[in-house]
Amino acid sequence: MARPLDTLTQALLDAATKAGADSADALAVEGSSIEIDVRGGTLERAERSEGVDIGLRVFVGRQSAIVSSSDTRDETLAAMAERAVAMAREAPEDPHAGLADPSQLATQWDSAALEMCDPAAEPSPAELQEDASRAEAAALAVQGVSQVQASSAGYGRRQVHLAASNGFSGGYARSSRSVSCVAIAGEGLAMERDYDGDSRTFQSDLRDAEEIGRRAAERALERLNPRKPRTGAWPVLFDERIAASLIGHLMAAANGASVARGASWLRGALGEEVLPAGLSLVEDPHRPRISGSRPFDAEGLPTRQRTLVENGVLKGYTLDLATARKLDMPPTANAARGTSGGPSPSSWNLALTQGDKSREELLAEMGTGLVVTSMIGATINPNTGDYSRGAAGMWVENGVPVYPVSGVTIAGNLRDFLRRMTPANDARPWLSRVVPSLLVEGLTLAGE
Repeated sequence: MARPLDTLTQALLDAATKAGADSADALAVEGSSIEIDVRGGTLERAERSEGVDIGLRVFVGRQSAIVSSSDTRDETLAAMAERAVAMAREAPEDPHAGLADPSQLATQWDSAALEMCDPAAEPSPAELQEDASRAEAAALAVQGVSQVQASSAGYGRRQVHLAASNGFSGGYARSSRSVSCVAIAGEGLAMERDYDGDSRTFQSDLRDAEEIGRRAAERALERLNPRKPRTGAWPVLFDERIAASLIGHLMAAANGASVARGASWLRGALGEEVLPAGLSLVEDPHRPRISGSRPFDAEGLPTRQRTLVENGVLKGYTLDLATARKLDMPPTANAARGTSGGPSPSSWNLALTQGDKSREELLAEMGTGLVVTSMIGATINPNTGDYSRGAAGMWVENGVPVYPVSGVTIAGNLRDFLRRMTPANDARPWLSRVVPSLLVEGLTLAGE
């Protein structure tokens, strides 16, 4: 019978101490997942995985090493610790490495209040297949859809436990349930595809599978017979589906690891305007039923709500312990890690201030320009913020979409155009990144 994860992580710490480590932390993850793919009304793929993964990080002075395994026998734990200590003694010193001071650690939390794990029973493979089949059938029922490339449903559940020699020990459970569909419209070289999907913590919150299939089909049909727009500077409305990517680029530049390396266009930008006045970006890791929620980070620090951008002004970076020490700043409890790697900064749930106008009202304001609904590739200079991405969407004239567009490249500078954004009010509140459609004036489009 498998050992409880708290017992397993403590056994790893004991083995590390016995092997000669000065300090250590251990992570154990026990999980299971099931994925079902349907094609043509029949089961195409059924995949289930389950198991326990363990990771051990040891410190010998300021030298460190990490080892991982899926074997939890006592002899394996001892061998892991001995190997990790031997590796650490050969590693270069890092003056910023080390565990948190006990005074920094989370001491109490309420995982139940975050509702990170659905208490409902795991769905059967037949139930998942039924969801995937319903989505596929709904897509195929829409006139003009020639085939469904993929229709899938999945479920996952995992238990996480972190323990460290500084006295921290804590864990939580997380679950997810998803349905997705990719529809293809048209024939031959004129085929176009698009998708829809949903992923939730609680199965009862999941959107209806038929709605997902139908919306995937409608989106594919909207992309038929695309053209290229005229080259020039035009307003661009980033649809809510992909608007979060702009905030993702901002967060990448505000990541402490990038800032500490000097590879960020936001280096030295604290206190400067990075978004329009009136817009704020808030991180809240305590939102119930949201995938980015957690009571503590991967170094045992208590997570908390914080404002990264306030009224357009950058207020902070995303930091784990090591990057905080490098930058001589307090950590922000944003460490993430897996069993085979060390901590690194990562953002949790984000929400951008929404506007007071609908997407349609912003379309009317933009007059003539591009609505972007999908993007491919990316060329972004991390030092300057120069931005170039391939895109597809709808061309708009007099505030009305008139024809689909593909094969266009959007270019600009992030530091410049992020300050010219106008948000709509259409963000989906159940996502980890709550970002509405964003209108940006004067971006360069490379088309015909």
